[in-house]
Amino acid sequence: MFGGASATAFFNNRRCKTISRENLINDRIRAKEVRLIDSDGSQLGIMSIEEARAIAEEQNLDLVNISPNAAPPVCKIMDYGKYRYEQQKKEKEARKKQKVVEVKEIRLGIFTEEHDLITKANRALKFLGAGDKVKVSMRFRGREMGYVNKGRETMMRFYDVVSEIGTIEKHPTMEGRNMSMTLAPKTEKDREKEQKERNQIEKRKEVEQNGEMQNEVPSGSDEEI
Repeated sequence: MFGGASATAFFNNRRCKTISRENLINDRIRAKEVRLIDSDGSQLGIMSIEEARAIAEEQNLDLVNISPNAAPPVCKIMDYGKYRYEQQKKEKEARKKQKVVEVKEIRLGIFTEEHDLITKANRALKFLGAGDKVKVSMRFRGREMGYVNKGRETMMRFYDVVSEIGTIEKHPTMEGRNMSMTLAPKTEKDREKEQKERNQIEKRKEVEQNGEMQNEVPSGSDEEI
């Protein structure tokens, strides 16, 4: 695949990159002086690489070059093993967020019975829990077009079962003879909004109850003079 000077340049380039990565830690840092950041984040200033290594060794931690292109390079004292673990954890979380969201479909009947509705709702809960969206669809045939409201009611019963972790992205909508509703996984923002609404409802109830108590006329018989 590679030949002559091109092959040599390719492998030399790979070797340089490997050496560069290895030079970022402890005695592999080649700079004569560095700007040092302590393990608690405090700035210790510019010093020789020997002084920086000595301070790291005293704390039984690693000296890591976190900014090799700076002049002088910036090094930080840290537990490199723990640092790499945290970095890998962040990368894993980032990959999770990049997950391609799929739209799963679940079909309901206008008069779906409670047992079947719960069974299908449990499937939807699994999809939503995995981060996917759910399209709930319903087909109206012939005279069933006279039961559109009943179909919408069935869909909302379905939503009530999954509402703890799902939210309505698109409300039940008719398209020809088909009705569909789209559900999405509930976000932290959705939960905060719901909690705020619940708090407001509770507050209104409390105000109304206090108002009713104040308007009550004390009962009792009048004393004759």
